[in-house]
Amino acid sequence: MMLKNKICFLPAVILLIVVNQTMLLGQEQRTIADLRGNWKFAIGDDKSRSNPDFNDQDWDDIKVPSAWEDEGYHGYNGYAWYRKKVFISVVNKATEIYFSLGNVDDVDEVYFNGRLIGKKGEFPPHYRTAYTQYRQYIIPPSFIHFDGQNLIAVRVYDAELSGGIVNGDVSIIGRRYFLYPDYSLDGGDWKFNLGDKKEFKDKDFDDSFWSYMQVPAHWDNFGYDKYDGFAWYRKKFNPGKKLEGKKLVLMLGVIDDMDETYLNGVLIGSTGEINKTFPRTNDYDYEQFRGYFLPEGLLKPDEENIIAVRVYDGFKEGGIYSGSIGFTTQAKYVSYWKKVKRKEESEWQKLFRNW
Repeated sequence: MMLKNKICFLPAVILLIVVNQTMLLGQEQRTIADLRGNWKFAIGDDKSRSNPDFNDQDWDDIKVPSAWEDEGYHGYNGYAWYRKKVFISVVNKATEIYFSLGNVDDVDEVYFNGRLIGKKGEFPPHYRTAYTQYRQYIIPPSFIHFDGQNLIAVRVYDAELSGGIVNGDVSIIGRRYFLYPDYSLDGGDWKFNLGDKKEFKDKDFDDSFWSYMQVPAHWDNFGYDKYDGFAWYRKKFNPGKKLEGKKLVLMLGVIDDMDETYLNGVLIGSTGEINKTFPRTNDYDYEQFRGYFLPEGLLKPDEENIIAVRVYDGFKEGGIYSGSIGFTTQAKYVSYWKKVKRKEESEWQKLFRNW
């Protein structure tokens, strides 16, 4: 049964949780900033070049996109860095924002205001090219200086022939709108681990040996490309008094493909039948927006809380990959979804509702 047919028979609150992301966030993609043209450029490799305060005044100007061989660096193979400043207006704050980089020959890491937002391929000594892959990396809102200048730094390694940001769209794009959270949890400080153990959900589990992952982002853009299977995310946070006494919803955007979500060790919601040994393709819910209503008293003000998310990905990209991440009130959440639902109604549906 198709999702739209399911929705007609669900209670209003459940409808808000499982509604298709395309319905929720169906606005057309638009360009916020066209970044084709001159970028600052220097060969060599120095990780301090990702720092927004790094002085690049003596760097060359280079056209992007183009092979650096066509810009005066004929025959050069190795490392190089690109840097570019971009202004992003605050009117885009509740927009899902991406950096589109086109094709890079061969390997890249991209930093936004000094923070890694994605990478493709592998740098030496375990070199692996990704020159055929198109780059587009989501930028968490907490990384962005709205109504101010932002610094993009791109580290590139080329092994042979043409090198650099060679072709395709290079821009900041706004793809969808979402409900901006009252308490944001996006960023690069979520703990991440492959595999599946039930104790990963426990509040006192020691995740100090886990790696870090950006949320939202496909894990494929952080070195786990082509991985399908189970993985867990964990996030520690202390909300102070900001959320005290409020009826809350935890928004986790959209997840590829299925999830179980725990707060302080207690299951608060799931999407997809993740416990099946061999989940069916039609069980996948990679386009469903996750909004989980919290039981009263479960979130502890002025204490450390733990969110743990069990994810199963069965095909292509995986992870908590887009949308709004954080807490909002139930009142705002319900009101927002009602507006979305009415906006997506057909003229016949509107006529019937108002009759």
